[in-house]
Amino acid sequence: MRGGPGNAVRGHGFLLANYVPGASLIHRAPLWLKFLVVLVCGVASFLVVDWLVSAAVLATLCCLFLLTGAGPRRLLGTVRPLALVLLVIGLFQWWQLGAPTALRIVLNILVCVVAASLLTVTTPLQRLLDGVVSLAGPFRRFGADPERFALTIAIMLRSIPYIAGAFADVRDSARARGLERNPRALVLPVFITTVAFARQTGEALAARGLGEAED
Repeated sequence: MRGGPGNAVRGHGFLLANYVPGASLIHRAPLWLKFLVVLVCGVASFLVVDWLVSAAVLATLCCLFLLTGAGPRRLLGTVRPLALVLLVIGLFQWWQLGAPTALRIVLNILVCVVAASLLTVTTPLQRLLDGVVSLAGPFRRFGADPERFALTIAIMLRSIPYIAGAFADVRDSARARGLERNPRALVLPVFITTVAFARQTGEALAARGLGEAED
């Protein structure tokens, strides 16, 4: 993703891999099946108690990811942003509950991330959003609006890389001026850029009649 309204900000992937065109078996798999895999992995992360099982599931998902043709660099790119967080979580859980439990928790988090990335790397965004609308369809009877829900997801997927890119650009600029240790030099420009991006996104939605709930 390049830039945003009125600014040229680097786009950054964030946790989930972007769609890569292909004709692999996973690309051709039904969307409901891919959703089911993500759901099962998410539920299993709470139920699996053996880190060896978690490691086996993660290895399987990584192999499936590579079979899509996305490549190992893209796979590493999906987990690299989590490295520091996972290190902190792992060390804390090791201290509190021991190494096997810490390893299981870290592996289960990676299972969820790779499973979700397997979905996004093999499914065009529009098809993914259409699937969300279909899955949320039964909730219309309870007053839910599946289209707005899908739109919210689309905005989130667009906004997170934009904000990550804005932070990286501000950090690089601050480092060039010797201000990388100054929180104000980092936080304030990102805050202003984010607010501007949110306002312009809101104005674009309002111009299309999507900013207000219908009476």
